[in-house]
Amino acid sequence: MQAWSAGKNIDFKFVNSHDKTAAVRDTSLRSTLESRIRERLAASKNCIVILSDDTRKSGSMLSYEVEKAVDLYEIPLICVYPGYEKINVPSKLSSRWPDALTSRINNGTADAIHVPFKKDILLTAINQFSVNGSSPDGSLVTYTNEAQEEMNSR
Repeated sequence: MQAWSAGKNIDFKFVNSHDKTAAVRDTSLRSTLESRIRERLAASKNCIVILSDDTRKSGSMLSYEVEKAVDLYEIPLICVYPGYEKINVPSKLSSRWPDALTSRINNGTADAIHVPFKKDILLTAINQFSVNGSSPDGSLVTYTNEAQEEMNSR
């Protein structure tokens, strides 16, 4: 996403919330990391969650970030899946979800759209869903198959 933002031929403006707060190191205390995550989420319009087969189920900072994004800041989630052309049935990819996301999808508190890690689809979701704008109407929202095909063909 940073490469898309830096590209002169791509109309994509990416504001990384990590750039808005003090940097943290891998050796930082968990309390410091949590504080920075809360600061970043408070400054965010949406929360992009990249989900792969390597995503940890629990105990990660991603779990904490999902919890705070949904429960405290009510930020729309954009759940992104590398390696797919289309996402039509997100529940089939639930093995990639951390427990914090699973519980919030199951209880309906997460407003989330699920998209493949493809530039045009992801950019559309980023521009469409924000904390002060529209939110996905549910936890398992996707673009239609036709819309995904059209965005992939650009």
